[in-house]
Amino acid sequence: MSCGRPHAVPCSEVLDRVYSYLDGEMDQASYAQVKVHLEECGPCLREYGLEEAVKRLVHKHCGHEEAPQDLKRKVLDRIHSVRSQMETS
Repeated sequence: MSCGRPHAVPCSEVLDRVYSYLDGEMDQASYAQVKVHLEECGPCLREYGLEEAVKRLVHKHCGHEEAPQDLKRKVLDRIHSVRSQMETS
């Protein structure tokens, strides 16, 4: 996924770090880099919006229950698989 323009942080790296960005789990410099990229790149911003919506939906319906590590791993593996398939299509 890319808008075709060069960025300081590549689209693939931003998309790999989107959950860390959403969760505030990155240092200020990395957060700023991802934020700038999302402001510049429409496709990544749309993907970020989708991930943000999924996170809100899960939080709304699951409250503060902690998901099992195995489930988290399976979900992330599936997301990476689908993203890879989309990029090669």
